[in-house]
Amino acid sequence: QVQLVESGGGLVQAGGSLRLSCAASESIFSLISMGWYRQAPGKQRELVAVIFSGGSTKYADSVKARFTISRDNAKNEVYLRMSSLKSEDTAVYYCNVQLYSSPYDVWGQGTQVTVSS
Repeated sequence: QVQLVESGGGLVQAGGSLRLSCAASESIFSLISMGWYRQAPGKQRELVAVIFSGGSTKYADSVKARFTISRDNAKNEVYLRMSSLKSEDTAVYYCNVQLYSSPYDVWGQGTQVTVSS
């Protein structure tokens, strides 16, 4: 079963940038999308950005024009470039893969992003 490992989180000052990476343990077949979600303390997990198998993307309104999602199919990796970071971007960021076949929905373990104001 495919596993996802995130990296690149950390502490950054407001206005700064970070790049998150998510590596899949094996080639992904039956791909619907790869994406990033986040969960702040006391809040529900929310979609940040997703890239579909055909290459189209979708972003949360709160991150549009600041975050960019991209994918390297050869490396089975997805990235999230975050710029102009705000304190409200502080959260645990999770990588997600959705598939047409089992296991259908795969999550990484999460990586902490903390933005200091």
